[in-house]
Amino acid sequence: METRRALVTGAASGIGAACAQRLAADGVHVVAVDFDEAGLETLGALDCVETVVADLSDLERLADLPTDVDILVNNAGVQQVAPVEQFPPERFSYILRLMLEAPFRLIRQTLPHMYGAGWGRVVNISSVHGLRASPFKAAYVAAKHGLEGLSKVVALEGAAHGVTSNCVNPAYVRTPLVTAQLADQAATHGLSESEVLDKVLLEPVAVKRLIEPDEVAELVAMLCGPASASITGSSFVLDGGWTAH
Repeated sequence: METRRALVTGAASGIGAACAQRLAADGVHVVAVDFDEAGLETLGALDCVETVVADLSDLERLADLPTDVDILVNNAGVQQVAPVEQFPPERFSYILRLMLEAPFRLIRQTLPHMYGAGWGRVVNISSVHGLRASPFKAAYVAAKHGLEGLSKVVALEGAAHGVTSNCVNPAYVRTPLVTAQLADQAATHGLSESEVLDKVLLEPVAVKRLIEPDEVAELVAMLCGPASASITGSSFVLDGGWTAH
């Protein structure tokens, strides 16, 4: 893996940071991208990591990011909790732009390098909400469902070129995104944050705990490793039994 180069989005914290660190531990040269410059500082201290500050929702600026990468991890995302009839249209557009159109554009501009090399790995950090829906998350669920379809198309097109494309689908992970949801969901449901954790976030899962970012990163590393050549077009669920119902 020492010859590989990866681009990881949303890398300043949570799943993205864990993925960047895990790939760097395998010797991959990682380009860590986020708009949170302060959050990237810790990653920037690692030998195998370079950091790039960028707003991925600014689609025209995505062309400025490196395209000569062998591994692309689309992770950047945000959440908004509101009923459909109250959901701000501009926020809906922003979430789809950041979480669906930006991954499409990044895949589109990095595939030529992967095709030329005859090897590439696209890993899309989806969610259990790429496979299931929950109330009050219209934009997030729509974006993740779209990402699932995009990933499968890339898998079919890329197979002849040595490129795989897969989704990783965790339930709730211990990240700043989930922490922020506790307050939003508490206000929406009229519950305390601890009640939201137990009665909303963890209610559908059999394993009653949040997933750790490092657990997701381990699966990402496997999908980028030497045993992954025939793993493509799939969605790998880390949901504590949510979808077993």
